[in-house]
Amino acid sequence: QLVESGGGKVQAGGSLRLSCAASGGSLSGYSVSWFRQTPGKEREFVVGISRGGVSRAAADSEKGRFTISRDNAKNTVTLQMNSLKPEDTAVYYCAAGTGWSTFQFEYTYWGQGTQVTVSS
Repeated sequence: QLVESGGGKVQAGGSLRLSCAASGGSLSGYSVSWFRQTPGKEREFVVGISRGGVSRAAADSEKGRFTISRDNAKNTVTLQMNSLKPEDTAVYYCAAGTGWSTFQFEYTYWGQGTQVTVSS
């Protein structure tokens, strides 16, 4: 089971740190990614980290603003989001899978989501 935390409301230009924690199992054997979803839209890949610690972001707009890291000893994955924009407003989900993919259907385990709201 995955549990996200750290969402909330922030003004544009601010920062938030999201955490994804696993209970009942280890994340070390999985790639972990963050997806986000807004009402009426498909869930989209934001950034992910492989089992070996290699990260990639979905778009240039996230590169340099979003940083993903993992701490296998603490069984957590963290998403640091800086310079947030109103268009970053969404429900953010963490997901774990054995592959290394940007496609949501390739992820087996999902958290319940945490709301991020960025005001202008």
